[in-house]
Amino acid sequence: MERNLSLNLHVLTARLDRAADRILRTEHNVSYSRFVALTMVGELGASTQRTLAEYLGVTEPSVSRMTAVLASDGLLDVQPDPVGGNRRRLSLTDEGKRLVATIQQSLEDRLAGLVARSGVPYDEYAEHTARLLSTFDRLEQEAGR
Repeated sequence: MERNLSLNLHVLTARLDRAADRILRTEHNVSYSRFVALTMVGELGASTQRTLAEYLGVTEPSVSRMTAVLASDGLLDVQPDPVGGNRRRLSLTDEGKRLVATIQQSLEDRLAGLVARSGVPYDEYAEHTARLLSTFDRLEQEAGR
């Protein structure tokens, strides 16, 4: 019996996430969720623990524990916010930047291989994915008005 499109999307997303987690734990000793956090800090400008928690959809205490581990691993710099208060400013260390770049390239190469094995031209996949993300961004902006 063929699954419906919505279920296929959930199954595909879960399988990609699990595969990425296995690869990253084996090859880089970092979980996929921590890689996503590092990417959000480095690429998306999640410069405070509060912003990172919002991006990840988790609590600030959860992000605080995660950022402490990433800082102790030398991947993330966590400093008090110069504005004051209990906020913490986040930035990638040089090692964190190198790790994110290495992992992004590795995952991109693996995804391209998977897409090619499926018979879908990678350029078309990339174009359609970019269009979907752009539409999603536009809808989020409209909802925020």
